[in-house]
Amino acid sequence: MKIVIIKYNAGNIRSVSNALNRLGYQALITDDKEIIQSADKVIFPGVGEASSTMKYLKETGLDKVILSLTQPVLGICLGMQLMCKYSEEGDTQCLGIFDVPVKRFILPADNIEFKIPHMGWNTISDVKEPLFDETHHNSHVYFVHSYYVPVNEYTIATTEYIVPFSAALRKDNFFATQFHPEKSGNFGEILLKNFIALG
Repeated sequence: MKIVIIKYNAGNIRSVSNALNRLGYQALITDDKEIIQSADKVIFPGVGEASSTMKYLKETGLDKVILSLTQPVLGICLGMQLMCKYSEEGDTQCLGIFDVPVKRFILPADNIEFKIPHMGWNTISDVKEPLFDETHHNSHVYFVHSYYVPVNEYTIATTEYIVPFSAALRKDNFFATQFHPEKSGNFGEILLKNFIALG
């Protein structure tokens, strides 16, 4: 099993590798296009800013590599947002795998409880297999984000914070989570195992 984590100018990549190591998997962190394309599973994680990151992906040709992948791909946090069509963060045209926008959270006028970024544990619901096989409805997962993807035809899990939004997406071989499975305890471990087990 050849698992690759795409290396690019985004944070949090090493923590995903460490989480896989704890589960007994060895992942290669690389930006080598041929190695990425030949992998059995590809993970596209990230914490950062959308416009500068898309600029980097285009300059290095990694945008075309990601779009060409036919094996299972998992985007995490910024990775998920960059897989969408457009982000309000930096007025950014993204990869367009999911034909949906990424929007900024806006605090309600009468706000007394919400803060941006949405940071910490929250529940997810309406989960769909296979990524969430053997997980439980209303499980808690860990989020850190100021932008969100509205619920749409690709949504395979939802969360509510200020508004309902997509906690996870799927289209064909592309899967994505807004939350961080590598920081989400046993639930996140199950999800990562499910992803690695995909055919």
